[in-house]
Amino acid sequence: MTTANQPRTVSGLGVGRSAAVAPLVLVRAAPAIPPDARRPLDPAEAPAALGLARRALAEVAADFTERAAAAPGALGDVLRSTSGMAADPELADRVRARIEEGQGPAVAVDGAIAEIIALLTAAGGLFAERSTDLTSVRDHTVARVLGLPAPGLPELRGPSVVCAVDLSPADTASLDLTKVAALVTESGGPTGHTAIIARQLGIPCVVRAAGATRIPEGTVVAVDAANGTITPDPGQALVDSLRARAEGERALAEDTSPGATADGHPVALLANVGTVDDIERLGPSAAEGVGLFRTEVLFLDAVRAPSREQQTPVYAHAFAAAKGARTVVRTLDAGADKPLAFATQEDEENPALGVRGYRLVRTLPELLEEQLAALGEATRALPAADRAQVWVMAPMISTPEEARIFARLARAHGIETVGAMIEVPAAALRADAILAEVDFVSLGTNDLAQYTMAADRLDGALTDLLDPWQPAVLSLVAATARAGTATRKPVGVCGESASDPLMALVLTGLGVTSLSMSAPALPAVRHALRHHPLSQCRAMAEAALSAPTAPQARQAALTLTAPEVTTLLGLGGERRG
Repeated sequence: MTTANQPRTVSGLGVGRSAAVAPLVLVRAAPAIPPDARRPLDPAEAPAALGLARRALAEVAADFTERAAAAPGALGDVLRSTSGMAADPELADRVRARIEEGQGPAVAVDGAIAEIIALLTAAGGLFAERSTDLTSVRDHTVARVLGLPAPGLPELRGPSVVCAVDLSPADTASLDLTKVAALVTESGGPTGHTAIIARQLGIPCVVRAAGATRIPEGTVVAVDAANGTITPDPGQALVDSLRARAEGERALAEDTSPGATADGHPVALLANVGTVDDIERLGPSAAEGVGLFRTEVLFLDAVRAPSREQQTPVYAHAFAAAKGARTVVRTLDAGADKPLAFATQEDEENPALGVRGYRLVRTLPELLEEQLAALGEATRALPAADRAQVWVMAPMISTPEEARIFARLARAHGIETVGAMIEVPAAALRADAILAEVDFVSLGTNDLAQYTMAADRLDGALTDLLDPWQPAVLSLVAATARAGTATRKPVGVCGESASDPLMALVLTGLGVTSLSMSAPALPAVRHALRHHPLSQCRAMAEAALSAPTAPQARQAALTLTAPEVTTLLGLGGERRG
């Protein structure tokens, strides 16, 4: 039963569209450092304390590495990165300095990691998001130093809703995914590692759900990712509604026909991937190809830039796994919220506005040259009929001149189909001139919203500004689509806004020719398209563009949506993320 201190319904940012009903399980809290561990050390105790701290850090690093080897896709990448944090010599040096000053090993580890977290938080972007990973290192290391059980989840005995203030990579790695019905966190954001993993695996997820951990453990809750809500002790009507919706969406996954509107207007439905394994997992799924292959994910652990010889077999494997389907490769998008050891610039006050993506040619031109050479070699190894299906695009193109130079470089390496990402307002406003230089463009709506609204895309407090339904963002998408129509060149969307079935209809109405998203989102988008003719999509787009606010834009499109689609996909509620 609902208690006096328990919120009736908790709202947050939904990730994905699915829903689940199951008992709630809370993640174990981080270890607290007891008073006796805070006493000053005698100098004679320092060597033993230092040895204990070093062993604990090494064991935690090894544990994360072991878990990474068994973890799929994006989770393995995050765990390997976290292992590197635990093994970082800078962290060890900070711990040593504190122990030499007289701090005990647990206090030294805690204080040293707090210093680094403060630096990451000040840097913002993905650096700030990685503070969660460092907190995980702190919690596991302190627990080992103190001889306490590791923080995290108890054993799941059945389908459960896992709830935490935030889920660390270690927490996520320890999950028995066959028993995870949904994930709920009070912090984090729609681009954090919990959201990324939930999206990749199709698990219902709600982040930034303030008050969720006040729900008593064991309470049956209904988690609705489509509407961003967690409802304790749900009534039978809500349970039946969510289960019917889930069954309906599972049935939709059996349809693997090409994307198209009700009157046959084609809209290619593609998948966003980060690794070769992601491509292989697509198999005979609903994806018609890959609309975004994030190549930087392949090199998260690299200390030095990978050579042409190292990159070529990776791309060749990816293209072979695609089996002749369209594969859109994004060249290295390092910097800002995607830091790589060999590519991130130092001392940038605002990395999101600095040297990132294509702009790396200003300081590290050899990175792009080597990557394009490797892509060209991998493409030439394909059967002739498949080569035209490899498309290569550059991120963070801002001017037609940048597009022209990139296209020339790519074509010099034998790449036939060359494109540019539209992520900044300047590129959207000059999309016609950019399309004169390249063969296609793809809208990265996450960054486009960030730069249009001057709001950090990783700041959950600014979600209202980052809403892809913002009229200013929609206007830039429309301008880009019009340029594509005028030049008769493809205009895709590879931001996660494409995974919203309602937004997908509007994007189609604006003139977008392909939609790329996480694979679990494809069936719902396909279903929505098949129930609306192009004329209706265009009417929805016009209505959304005419609305004065983001919520009103969504509501205007929703009003024109086929009732059977809103019922099956749960589109009628307030969409919170």
